[in-house]
Amino acid sequence: MNSRWGLPLYRCLYVLWIVLSLLNLSGCAVNPVTGQSELMLISEQQEIEMGREFYPNAMWSAEGGGGEYKEAALKSYLKGIVLNIHRVSHRPQLPVDFAIQNSSLPNAWAIPGYVVITRGLLVGLDNEAEFAFVMGHEMGHVSARHSASQMSHAMLHQLFLAGASVALSGSQYSDLALAAGGIGSNLLLLKYSRNDELQADRLGVQYMSKLGYNPNYAISAHRNLEKISQEYLKSVGKEPQERSFFEDLLSTHPRTSVRIEEIQAIISSTPRSPIKGDGSMRSTFQNMTQNVKTVHKTYTDYYDKALVSYKKNNLSQASSLIAQALSKDKSQPPFYALNGFIMLKNKNYSVAERDFNQALRLDSNYQPAYRGLGASQYLQGKYNESIQYLKKSLTLFPQDVASHYFLGMGYFQTKAYRNAINPLKVFESVQPKHPRIHGILGICYENINDLQSAYNQYLLQVKIDAQSDIGKYASSRVEVLRTRMK
Repeated sequence: MNSRWGLPLYRCLYVLWIVLSLLNLSGCAVNPVTGQSELMLISEQQEIEMGREFYPNAMWSAEGGGGEYKEAALKSYLKGIVLNIHRVSHRPQLPVDFAIQNSSLPNAWAIPGYVVITRGLLVGLDNEAEFAFVMGHEMGHVSARHSASQMSHAMLHQLFLAGASVALSGSQYSDLALAAGGIGSNLLLLKYSRNDELQADRLGVQYMSKLGYNPNYAISAHRNLEKISQEYLKSVGKEPQERSFFEDLLSTHPRTSVRIEEIQAIISSTPRSPIKGDGSMRSTFQNMTQNVKTVHKTYTDYYDKALVSYKKNNLSQASSLIAQALSKDKSQPPFYALNGFIMLKNKNYSVAERDFNQALRLDSNYQPAYRGLGASQYLQGKYNESIQYLKKSLTLFPQDVASHYFLGMGYFQTKAYRNAINPLKVFESVQPKHPRIHGILGICYENINDLQSAYNQYLLQVKIDAQSDIGKYASSRVEVLRTRMK
């Protein structure tokens, strides 16, 4: 007997049994903000652990720059505000740390254990109250467990697919079920729903009001975000039709007139504590952010444009722009590192390594400099030295694809084939159509006697490029391995 979807009834019942079992096993938790019970497969400790795992990857993978902008007095001042917000939030028992992300792109984000604002957004804010609203909004997402709720529903969906793939084994639907990706730490920064955003706005207003800030500055914060977003797009030369990535990134912070009206309604309905001082603390904020604004201007006038030129392979223009940046400010590790990468492309390895090392003298944990040194050593055939730099690079930024590639190739060149596979697989997952990666992986697998995996990789290599030297080699090995595996 078949169901209305064309599947055998016993298989449908089996899938239903799995789903009901999962729902029975899943936890329900009380949302600390709403007080309502909701599906929650992620414990608070798991939230914290996932935040800790994801944080370095989020910090280093920012569009237009990454890592932490370091200015001790400014960080201490802003962190004090964040800790005050955390104290009046709905989950003050969570650990929390604060950082300024060294990116010109205006953005802010929070994950369990961390709250971050970019240099690009910070310099566009006018006062302490606006900063408090932005941080309260982001911390509101953590308070209301928005990320954990998204992860729980995604996990249930994945568990359903896993159960369905068993029930549908051998059917035309099984490949579709198994094709869905696994749960990754990137789910911590999924785009929030409109309701989640409104709730975070409400919490941002509530938290800043409790601390004595004038909540009307929540509106000016949104208006300033609109303004600096447009300024950023103009500074990196993006035309309207090229803005899809950026606008999608900021779509969790809509800046429409409707959103402003909604915030005004939230302000009207939010109980207020007595306003402290002028309600904005503008004078202190302006004094404390004076230096970062000067540094930021050097980034937007020269470094950001140099980075765009470098990505377009216009090395002479990139070199001229980064030289101007260095003439203005010699304290920024990214300026030296970018010049190092320009020198790498020009095969001027000694100057490249000088600049990477200077970046590390300024910041001993500046990850791109380790990647650059690793790449430089690899390109000169110094594979063992390259491996050491790249291992350090990956301790700082575990998902750095370029570091995985050079690390894997370093192991490959030294015939450490087993060690090469994992980093090369990371690269393969991002660049599945790379003209050589499958042939290289085939060689690695064959040398550790995993013939089936080698055969599969050689087949992929032949499909992508059969005419290159490694493609011809892969073709010859396909025939040999097909015979050996019979």
